[in-house]
Parts: sequence; C-alpha cells; structure tokens
Amino acid sequence: MTEQHRASTRFDGWLREGSAVAALVMREHLEPVEGKDAIIFPPTYAKPERVRDEDWPGYNIDRFENGTNVCLIDSVGSQANRMEPIFKRERYRDLVPQVLIRAGEKEVNLLDAGHRAGDAIARFAGTMEGETGAEAKSLSERLWEAFQAWQLWGDAEPLARIAPTSLVFGAWDSRATQAKVPRVVRSVIRAYNVQRCTRSAQFNTPLHYVDEGLLDESLDKGEGEKNPLSQEGFRHSPAAGAHGGVQVFGEIRREVAVNLVALRTLGVRTREGEDAAAREERVFRLRRYILGLALVAVMQRDDQLFNLREGCLLRVCAPACWRAVPFEGEAEDIELDAEAVLAFASKTAQEFGVERLAKPFLFEKDKANRWLKLSKDARDKHRRKGPVLKQEF
Repeated sequence: MTEQHRASTRFDGWLREGSAVAALVMREHLEPVEGKDAIIFPPTYAKPERVRDEDWPGYNIDRFENGTNVCLIDSVGSQANRMEPIFKRERYRDLVPQVLIRAGEKEVNLLDAGHRAGDAIARFAGTMEGETGAEAKSLSERLWEAFQAWQLWGDAEPLARIAPTSLVFGAWDSRATQAKVPRVVRSVIRAYNVQRCTRSAQFNTPLHYVDEGLLDESLDKGEGEKNPLSQEGFRHSPAAGAHGGVQVFGEIRREVAVNLVALRTLGVRTREGEDAAAREERVFRLRRYILGLALVAVMQRDDQLFNLREGCLLRVCAPACWRAVPFEGEAEDIELDAEAVLAFASKTAQEFGVERLAKPFLFEKDKANRWLKLSKDARDKHRRKGPVLKQEF
C-alpha cells in the first residue's frame, strides 16, 4: 500500500459496516470576549400561541424542577448555516462543486440556500447557461434524480456529485420527492444556568416639533406606536423591559457530533457488470469524501464562527478534545489536526472526483410564477410526478 493510499484510507475502520464506533464527538468550552461574567444575547424567537405575553422570555430557556436551566445560544440549523458557506472560500472551494444559480441580476450559491438541495431556488433552477438540446439537464432534474436514488436505493452518489453538503448537514426534499437525508454533522451551542436580563432605553428628539410649530398638534394623538409622530421618529420614545440578554453562571458549551452511523448508511447502486470489489471501492470513496468534508466543516477556524449576533461574540477558553465513542465501552481520545484533516479531505475529493461547473444554472421565473398560480391541491398532484420543470401546467 502506497503512502498516498494510506493517507486516504486512514479512517476506513470507522466507515466499514459493523464498526463499533458510533460517533466522533467534541465539546468546546466558550466564553464571551468581554469576560466570563459578561452578558450575552441569545437568539429571540416568536412567542408560542399557548404562552401568555408576560410569560414569554423571548429566548429559548428550558427550566428544570431542580432549579437549573439551559439556554439555546445557537441552534443545530444555525450552526450548519454558519459552517456550510466556508466551502465558498478559496482554501476549501475545490472540495465541492460550486453550484451557482442566476436569478434575475443576482447569482446565488447553493451553499447559501437554507434548505440546500431541497431549496425552492434549486427546484426551479433550469439548465446551465448556454446549454441547449435534448441532452441538457436542468439542476431541478438532477436533484430530483439524486433524491430519488437515495430514497429508493440508498444511493447517495448522485447527490454527492452535485450537492455533497446536503449529505454532510442533512436535507429534506419536503416539496418534491419527500426524501430525507440524515445529518452527518450536528453542532449546537448552549449556555447553562442563566439569568435573564432586561434593558431600557430612551429616545429623545432634537426638538419638540409640535411646540416649535413645525407639526400640527392635532397629529400628536395616541400612545406609543399608535401615535403617528412616534411611528416616524418625531416624538420622544421610552422603551422599558426589553430583552437584555442573559448572564451565564454555568458554562457555555459547543457540542459537536460526527454521526458515523449516518455516514455508514451512504451507499451506491450497483452498476451493470460491476463486481463486488469495484462496488465496495466506490462506497468507500463516497464515505471517505463525505467524512473529509464533515471533518473540515467542524474543525475549521473562522472569525465569523463564534460571532453569532450583536452582543454575542464568543471565544474558545479551553482546549477541545475529540473522542471516538463506541456503542459499548469507554470512549477513546483521538487526535485530529486541522491541517491533516484538510489534506485528507483534499485527497479524498480528488479520488472521488469533484465536478467543475463552468457556468450558472438559470432560475426559471416564468415557470415559478405559473406554479404559484396553481391551487395547493394541483401543486401537490404535480409535485409527485417528477421535476416541476419537466411538467406542463
């Protein structure tokens, strides 16, 4: 076995059917850049219908009977959306296809689409710019076929060819094939034992517009935001009891898991005349490639990774430790080096073969508009038949 081959097969023990290792996990301890006792701002969420206004803190804080609580700082979906765009960067862009969709005057990278391969912009993306003829295939059709291959035969190779990060971070083709692709990478940030804070503010106008005769007194009526002067910034405006962040008395922790069980479900469909050994090699090339992308995603260090929102800039305050967790028995500490992981990902991407797309796919706005004019029942009927761009309606 050559040194180069060993470099790409070093993790094959985790990728084989029957492997005892369930996942690779890492806990990363964080703190605010202002210091451990600083107040940070979690994301705010809409109030559930069953909760009274006065009972809703705005933040996702779960309280337990023993008096402790846990506050969500960055969700699984939000973490995925922070990690995925790194593959647009010069250092990582050759690891995945750069799928661009031209919509009007704008170009959207599929890496920025919230639903990944299942996003609406991809579902109505036609052929590549300049492509014509019967052999030209729309992005919509390619993704439909890829999701179908996964759903019907467990064949993840077509999706890996066009949208591999949908295998890394998961996808649900909820408005077409209904195929669900499980996440390989799961990352979330939580804070433990927090105290909610409030803040108040006072806006003062530079002058009193009514007293100065600049605005009619008859217009100055109503309280708060019901007053047209307040609505347009012509009136003093106090704000009391607004969301003021949380102070953390426990720890802030990022928990990362690379789900090797999900990774081992990724298979390929046997080709005509293909023997078992050749098929197995294709399976391993696929799994190595997706593992490489997953490890790069969770190990990269980016100045935006912990800049979560205004008032919530975090830093790593203690070294992280990776562990290989078996289904039974003790977890084992493992060493993963970011540069070595990138070298592994580059090698496995080269062996798998990353498609280079020269031009963007074109968003079919006329088709999208006609689609939206259909009734919901009609859309549901059509969406089960195949790629929407191949249908007449």
